[in-house]
Amino acid sequence: MPTNPAHQTQAVNTVERSTAYYANCGFHEGEGCPPDAPQRPLHSLPVYTLRTANPPSTLTPAGMQSDPTQSRTTKGARKKRRLMVVLPVVAVCLLLAVAGVLLWYFLWHNCSCKVRCADGGRCVDFSQWCDGTPHCQGSQDEAQCFRLYGTDFVLQAYWAPSGSWKAVCFDGWSDQHGRATCMQMGYEGETYVSSTRLQDSPEVSDGYVRLQPGWTSGELVQRYLTSSDSCPDDSIISLRCIDCGSRPAVPTSRVVGGQPAQRGAWPWQVSLHAESKHLCGGSIVTPRWVITAAHCVHERPDPGKWTVYAGYLTLSEMYSASGSAVSLVISHNYNIHTDDNDIALMKLAGPLVMSDTIRPVCLPNEGLQFVPPQTCWISGWGATISGGNPSNRLNEVQVSLISRDTCNSPQVYNGQITNSMICAGDLDGGVDACQGDSGGPLVVQQGPLWWLVGDTSWGLGCAWRNKPGVYGNVTYFLGWIYEQMQNN
Repeated sequence: MPTNPAHQTQAVNTVERSTAYYANCGFHEGEGCPPDAPQRPLHSLPVYTLRTANPPSTLTPAGMQSDPTQSRTTKGARKKRRLMVVLPVVAVCLLLAVAGVLLWYFLWHNCSCKVRCADGGRCVDFSQWCDGTPHCQGSQDEAQCFRLYGTDFVLQAYWAPSGSWKAVCFDGWSDQHGRATCMQMGYEGETYVSSTRLQDSPEVSDGYVRLQPGWTSGELVQRYLTSSDSCPDDSIISLRCIDCGSRPAVPTSRVVGGQPAQRGAWPWQVSLHAESKHLCGGSIVTPRWVITAAHCVHERPDPGKWTVYAGYLTLSEMYSASGSAVSLVISHNYNIHTDDNDIALMKLAGPLVMSDTIRPVCLPNEGLQFVPPQTCWISGWGATISGGNPSNRLNEVQVSLISRDTCNSPQVYNGQITNSMICAGDLDGGVDACQGDSGGPLVVQQGPLWWLVGDTSWGLGCAWRNKPGVYGNVTYFLGWIYEQMQNN
């Protein structure tokens, strides 16, 4: 499960991150990277600053002479005329610049809203978010009005008047309301599990909202909710939109260097094939949606090029199977130079059939805490040595979360870890993801369920000392994930 570092040499005027990531091209024997495949330098490069040469001296042609007095007079007159033209132009430019700065400050920078519309930067007041009336193009301000909190899946609604999230009272609630809310969040109606009564806990909410009479069908919006100081019987809602995060009772040992996985051990793990070859991993989050890494699809954004294989243990099984077609590939605003926002979604042409070997992993609810050195697991069909071929059998390995401060220390990744990334592994080396594991799951068990913490992104080498694996931070992308599921 460790990556084949790729070299890139380029003289530029800005500093690019000097690492290799888990490249997914070129790890099949005889296969090279496409010409434009994103690669990462292994070593720091000197930055070359381009400088212009000193301007040449003005030379007076030999034999030409002029009256010095006349020359000075003529030059003085020309200078005055130039100043009369240039000064007004400069003044106008300065006024325009000041006006632009003021407009930027008052219309953009000084906007008081928490989330700005994505359609050109319109600023919508807090009181207009989740009020049932779209104010942004694409109804962005009405897209994320409900969320799930904690390991108990507490349903919370965004309450615009106070700009806070409030638990929803169980009083008057039904499965019809629950299914509609799950669909509004982005889940398919067929995956709905239940709405159950939960005893209130003070730390899960900043107040409460109750359902008013009059709602019949369709979306739940603020006009059907009312603020409340308490809930009848202190009962709030636990909403399960999908049966996620469970797996059969499969034994897993704690071998430090990794081991072959048992069938069904990681039922959300999928293999992503392009041109009939395994290139990346991914994680099932609903029967139609798979999360992977953006760098996997950066050079292959066409969904027709991809096939998803779920429920298989070996690659040889997949080569004789049909797999699932992909209808849509959605990549985040991925930065190929820094690997920021390295996450993507694949929507399948048809839903996967759930079984003991095909199940979704849970997306991390708001309020879950994944604290270093918490134990996690990674899995994949990637190479077992840096630069090797993919493993035929799915492998698994236990890793530990590493704090961002430690991972950004000079001896580790020296400030390259952003909020969109998390680190996991062993600073002593020996355990890691590798080339071909990209996009695959980093999962943690809390309570009885497994939660998707990250997607395999990049690292310097494979299992090197002080160079742990870096993963896309799924919690950081949670709003984006739900928004794509809602709108597509």
